[in-house]
Amino acid sequence: MKLALSIYSLLLLLAGSLLPAPQLAAEASISQLEMKRDAIQAELEELAGYRLRSGVGSIGFRSRDYPEPSHTEWIQIKLEKESPIDQIVLVPAIWRAAQSGFQAEGLPQEFQLIVGTSSDPEGVVIASYGEQDQLLPRRAPLVVVCPPGTTASWIRLNATQLSPRQFDHQYYLELSEIMIFNGPDNVALHQPVSTSSTDSNPARVPQYLVDGFVPYLMDAAQGKPGIAVISTMSPKLEAFFTIDLEAPRSLDYIHLHAVEQSDTVPQAFSKDLGIPRLMHIDGSNQADFSDAVRLLDLRYKSVYETGPIMMHRLRGDIPFRYIRVTAAVPYTNDYEGITEARFGFSEIELISGGQNVAKGKAVTANFPLLNPTRAFSSLTDGRNLYGDILPIRQWMNQLARRNDLEKALPLVQHQLNLKYARQKIIVRRLSWLAALLAAGIGLSILIHRILRIRQASQMKERFAADLHDELGANLHAIGFLGTHLKDILDSPEKLLRTVDEIKSLTDRTSEATRYCIDSQTAKEIHADLPADLRHTARRIIANLKYTLEIEGEESLNALKPQARGDLFLFFKESLININRHADASEVRIKLTASAQEIQLNISDNGRGLSNGEKHTVPASLQRRAKLLGAQVSVEPSESGGTCISLKLKTRQTRLFK
Repeated sequence: MKLALSIYSLLLLLAGSLLPAPQLAAEASISQLEMKRDAIQAELEELAGYRLRSGVGSIGFRSRDYPEPSHTEWIQIKLEKESPIDQIVLVPAIWRAAQSGFQAEGLPQEFQLIVGTSSDPEGVVIASYGEQDQLLPRRAPLVVVCPPGTTASWIRLNATQLSPRQFDHQYYLELSEIMIFNGPDNVALHQPVSTSSTDSNPARVPQYLVDGFVPYLMDAAQGKPGIAVISTMSPKLEAFFTIDLEAPRSLDYIHLHAVEQSDTVPQAFSKDLGIPRLMHIDGSNQADFSDAVRLLDLRYKSVYETGPIMMHRLRGDIPFRYIRVTAAVPYTNDYEGITEARFGFSEIELISGGQNVAKGKAVTANFPLLNPTRAFSSLTDGRNLYGDILPIRQWMNQLARRNDLEKALPLVQHQLNLKYARQKIIVRRLSWLAALLAAGIGLSILIHRILRIRQASQMKERFAADLHDELGANLHAIGFLGTHLKDILDSPEKLLRTVDEIKSLTDRTSEATRYCIDSQTAKEIHADLPADLRHTARRIIANLKYTLEIEGEESLNALKPQARGDLFLFFKESLININRHADASEVRIKLTASAQEIQLNISDNGRGLSNGEKHTVPASLQRRAKLLGAQVSVEPSESGGTCISLKLKTRQTRLFK
């Protein structure tokens, strides 16, 4: 059984070496990482996607270029008035990279954002970025949250380390748009811009930084696609749309969403399809526009002034119920000698207090729609070709959030892959361990069966030895005493003592028989081993002259019952052999016991050993020594007889209580 336990202990130790160390408390578990991954994926499904513009249009601003990055370039936007601001959005210019696809270029590697007022021309730094922030690669806007309570009448971007351009590796500063938000309002829209330098390309001028055009198409994750309103008409007709807001509203902005013709590539018409070259935006509180007020005149001189969403400020001081958009100079195109005029938009938003108050309102026009699948109500349904239309700030923030999550997702997945790989290793090692445990269990069962068989064999051998040594010795003593009775019939006192001795031997023989059957009674038979040894010597070799020295009686009594019994029976068998065969007149016995060793020497002055018997240990003594696990030898004694020596190295876990 101890061997089996040792095998189990070895297997457990092996398991500890096969299995990895426990995780640190701060390390995320597989379930936590899976939950994080699923949460990121679920959030990504709710965010607007990157859908890039195509065709011709304004790009933004680009500085002059340099052969090395360490040059200072700056951009400064002057606001209409001092205003609270809470967020600045930097929209990068997008390049088509040969290997990595669409990526931002020109975003500086090191820059600061500084805000100031008319009374603070130096300004204060509200944000600072360097290479350690790893802003690139990206396609998304960079959202900068301003400290609480920030007010400004101007903001400046001060770049000190520029980024390289792909095709010639020159260093420059380039951005598509800068938006400055006070709540939902972009207070930078169409405000004056000054720069440290500029590129000569007409598609990249400083004022394009605040024209409201970004390199993306609004592709929200929610909502069904809407259908644009577009119709062909006579070029001579001054066509208009009228929107009834149902109640007077003070309007801050108008957003005109250009027609997205279709999702075919390439498209049949330019991106400014249906956008008049001159538009009037009028407000009125009378349905017939008898009290009309001109809110805005929009003149688009080139394609660079049009885009997917054209955002313009309106007079917010007077509330109006009715808004009219008039095509004073319509969009025209010539096709095979025929001149056609077209007018239409995907959506018209009227912003008041950050809300589109035109959504769901009735629209009328002074011209019919020739396509029966289109309806004027599509102008105010709040949807474009891709789904719901988002507020501009929310759209930019969703794109920035998508960038952060798309960077985080591969890192989480990488950690998960490492965990999965480690888990596979653990499973494989556990399989090995299971096989080892199965083999160990089988081996332990086999060893246990062998030990049981061996134990049974030892029990039989011990039972036979006990019967021979204990019962045989007792019967021999009874026979000897019986013979002695004939010699003492004339001495009543000796006769009675001998009869008592025979009675005592008979009782001890009965107890010895029970001991052979049930070894548990050995505790009672040899509870005081030294006394039993003296009594046995006095009984067996009473007719001989003998001496008995015992040292270490406490160590003898500390032996386990089985060991005491085996030692006692060895002692008794040795004396019986001397009494039977030695023809001795004197016996010397010395027993020394300690916690390390037990040594027994029994010598006599008998006839000794013949040459043929030299060093031959009697079989009964060999058997009993084997049961004890001791060494036994027989040598000539100094007095000419025989010396029996027993040496036993004690192991406390086996022999002692």
